[in-house]
Amino acid sequence: MTDRTTYLVLPGYQNSGPEHWQTRWEAADPETFRRVEQADWDHPDRTDWVARVDAAVAAAAADGPVVLVAHSLGCVTAADWAAGASAGRTAAVRGALLVAPADVDHADIPELLGFRPVTLERFPFPTVVVSSTDDPWITPERAREFAWAWGSRYVEPGAYGHLNADSGLGDWPEGRKLLAEL
Repeated sequence: MTDRTTYLVLPGYQNSGPEHWQTRWEAADPETFRRVEQADWDHPDRTDWVARVDAAVAAAAADGPVVLVAHSLGCVTAADWAAGASAGRTAAVRGALLVAPADVDHADIPELLGFRPVTLERFPFPTVVVSSTDDPWITPERAREFAWAWGSRYVEPGAYGHLNADSGLGDWPEGRKLLAEL
């Protein structure tokens, strides 16, 4: 074991493109940021997505601690994984940055119905939920509800949409600061 922290990147529905902050973080530090690849980004399967997170955590934990870096449906997947994973597996995770969680309970996207209901169990490690005031995928009230249920610190940076490439965040240094605080 090397004691090197691995940051597992969990994109959401349809993946994170080249200008998304997740992709930029990976490109800037490919040795420590690893994307959890899904079989089908456009037709997500809850069981498969959670299983791939579990396998990625198991593999990364061999090198040291793990931190999850999730966006949108990736946050919902992280909640599902944390609720069902073994204590030994979750013990490898030092924390999670949960950005712009998607409220799939209220989304009318057929591909996302299999992720209902959103798991609202406390994470067994420190978490931060970051959600903007004008996110089209979740209301501020619902984001605060997720944060409370998940036992997360809640950060509301202002009006930035879905905190994705369209938000103009670039490398999102504020997000890197939040990640460092975990």
